[in-house]
Amino acid sequence: MNHNVEEVRLKNGARGLLIDVPGATVMSMQFQFRAGNRYAKSKDIEQVAHIMEHMAFGANARFKSEHEFEFEFTKNGAYHNAYTSDTSMVYEADCADFEWDRILELQKLAICTPKFNETELNAEKGNVRGELTNYLNDHHRILFPRVSQMLGEDTLTYRQSLATIANVSLADVREHHRRTHTTRNMRFVIAGQLTGRKAEIKRQIEDFNLNEGERFEVPRDELTKAGPGLIRRKDATNLTFGLFMAIPRELSDEELDAMLYLNHILTGTMHSRIFGAARQKGLAYNVSAFTATSKYDSGWDITGQVNHETASDLFDIIKREINCVLEGSIKESELEAAKSYALGRYQMGAQTVAQISGFYTGRYFSDDFIKDYDKIPDMIKNVTLNRMIDTARGFINGDIWVLAAVSSGEKQEIIDLNEKVATLFEPR
Repeated sequence: MNHNVEEVRLKNGARGLLIDVPGATVMSMQFQFRAGNRYAKSKDIEQVAHIMEHMAFGANARFKSEHEFEFEFTKNGAYHNAYTSDTSMVYEADCADFEWDRILELQKLAICTPKFNETELNAEKGNVRGELTNYLNDHHRILFPRVSQMLGEDTLTYRQSLATIANVSLADVREHHRRTHTTRNMRFVIAGQLTGRKAEIKRQIEDFNLNEGERFEVPRDELTKAGPGLIRRKDATNLTFGLFMAIPRELSDEELDAMLYLNHILTGTMHSRIFGAARQKGLAYNVSAFTATSKYDSGWDITGQVNHETASDLFDIIKREINCVLEGSIKESELEAAKSYALGRYQMGAQTVAQISGFYTGRYFSDDFIKDYDKIPDMIKNVTLNRMIDTARGFINGDIWVLAAVSSGEKQEIIDLNEKVATLFEPR
């Protein structure tokens, strides 16, 4: 879908993107604050942000309860949600084009005038407790916060977070909202049919009844090598593992693209170098590779699940194929195939208003960077084998890594697997 992007900076300090999608019948709205778990005033109440997010669509200046607000919000089919991460709290809504102004007004009510009360606090404490307890049954989920701690990030595991729920008071929720929900700390992305509507949208957002405040800085941690790590779970029937590598800097767009295509070559298809080889030999049902970047550091992860009896053979493949990358043994034909796949995914990635909005929100909410959708095909074409190999070598040479797993087995198993991959990080 064709679209045009404009960044607006409002008088109250808020900034956002207005994405005009001519002919769209849907409006998508997202409002982001740096208000996640890392911005709680103390670790003892770390889940205050999550609890506040759960209370976001409760009682407010116009509606007495969550049920009343929900009925009004969704009566014409509109959708809304909110989510919290370590750094962000995001409010999102999708609605039919004919009621965009009504939904924007309701979003403003939820964000600016919540009437936090004890009844809803107690209910949402229970719901957050249930949510985090559910996560304890997901072995992939419980792995990531433990690895973050091992590498040096100032975060809590889910079990540690659960212990903070009881400490959160109504005063804590109100304080967190007042301190974090300010106009300078807000970013927004609104996408849909915006012709003739931009002035009214800007007027409504400038009318948000919030303090001006400041844009919070992203927390910075000093990452270090660690491991190996084992989370022992009696109910684990196999090995849920992750090889997590980091470098203490932000990747360029070119480097991030190069790693995206490398990950595709390694694990993206049934004929990929790691996942495809493992499936061909019956060693593992799932292996994935992922790269992400942020303001201060970047990560390259290889994760999956494997049965204990085939884990050693799988790690031999992982070690062998990463060594091939480091030695420059990737073929030009493999890169061209990955580029072709990426171009197809690009052309399929703007079929809906929500997809278009999602293309921009991640980077914009992270560091105010506006990705250029029209330049993506050229960026795909410009990825080179040298950049791919050099970026991968940067992660290896940085020597900040950890191998960790969830298992019912003995730690010696993960120690043995760790010895296999440790050779990748030896000086060359």
